[in-house]
Amino acid sequence: MTLALPLPLPRARTLSPVLPVVAVVALLGLPLGPGGEGGAGPADALSALVVLFCAVRLLRQRRRPLSLTAALVLGLPVVGLALAAMGASSPGAGLSGLGRYLQIFVLVPAAVVLLVRDRSDFRVLAWSFVGLAGWQGAVGGHQFVTGTGASYQGENIRAVGTFGPQDVMGMATVVAFGLICAVGLALGRTPVRQRAIAACSALALLVPLALSFSRGAWIATVLTCAVQLALAGPRRALKVGAVAAAAGVILVGGFGFGSAMLQERVNSITQVRDAPDQSVTDRYTLWAAAVGMWRDQPLTGVGLKGFPEHRDGRASLALSSGSDTDGAGSGFVKQPLLSPHNMYLLILSEQGLIGLLTLAGGWLAMLACGLRGWFRVRRSGPGLDCALVACGLLIWQLVDFTYADIGGPSTVLTAVVFGAVAWWALVGGSDREEALAR
Repeated sequence: MTLALPLPLPRARTLSPVLPVVAVVALLGLPLGPGGEGGAGPADALSALVVLFCAVRLLRQRRRPLSLTAALVLGLPVVGLALAAMGASSPGAGLSGLGRYLQIFVLVPAAVVLLVRDRSDFRVLAWSFVGLAGWQGAVGGHQFVTGTGASYQGENIRAVGTFGPQDVMGMATVVAFGLICAVGLALGRTPVRQRAIAACSALALLVPLALSFSRGAWIATVLTCAVQLALAGPRRALKVGAVAAAAGVILVGGFGFGSAMLQERVNSITQVRDAPDQSVTDRYTLWAAAVGMWRDQPLTGVGLKGFPEHRDGRASLALSSGSDTDGAGSGFVKQPLLSPHNMYLLILSEQGLIGLLTLAGGWLAMLACGLRGWFRVRRSGPGLDCALVACGLLIWQLVDFTYADIGGPSTVLTAVVFGAVAWWALVGGSDREEALAR
């Protein structure tokens, strides 16, 4: 009996500390309540527990938390956020905005960096992105086929997954992240079976991404996949490009899979200047309002959560009263336009140049370090797939931020993405052996 009792303990020790982060990703597969406004959800609550778990784990193991470089890159945004919080219109707005920004860009990413032990853990996290994307994509595909999705051109066919019409970009973001991870895993040097599964997953995820009718997600995904193929090498780029082109011809041309609406949506990308629709007009108007706020307060901005308060004083009459949402289990709702739908302009208007330099500067530093890690493994290193996944996720997010910002239940996934990117850039891409298995 005395010999049998300790047996479960070694098994418990083999459990990866990254599993709580995977649980955060998994919780995003749960459906939201009908008509939910898309605020903090179960995944956000669990992300706070993950940060607490990470802190307790560090105290118990008495480990040195982050390197000086990692602490500088991840902690730099705190400076701009603190200044913007002090300039908020009310203490409540300042504290709530500060907490949200710290969650997404500082605390959760730092916890992910500390909980990912090695490249095997990183791959587990990447596969969890693919799994979540597959689930949300399946729900979105069912919505398109059965006419139970969000409203699009008078029909309830827009795939939004479990996020509902209030977070219409949620499913597109999740599916794009999964597709980027699958492409990176397929282009790596892992066993052939894993690469084949990843390639098939990437091809399958093209369907729900198309059915999201999200022009921004399409643009960011195409650009990111092109960069991933270029980083993987010209031969693989040609092979994968040929397969993707063939799949697109079969899905759209061969089966007519929503070809008319998709073609119209694609064509609208080139009409943003000549004949823009109301959504594009609203976006340009909000961008102009954000620039006006920055000009008034160039260094520190108007304060966290200050954009809605200052919007009407700087927006032209071309701005509509809000965007209409309907379908996917929710009734008709007119959503107010409370952000410029551009992360860089949102930061610039609310946090000024100081906030933009500290936040975007950290992202660019991670991109530079991530590409340096890719350079180390591009020839024969075992971490090429990790480099392609991390660099791809960051590039997609940086492109996406030009026409989107944080908000909604899918935002916590952005925090996990920045954590995964930061791990590769600051730890996993290092040539030191201790960085591979801490």
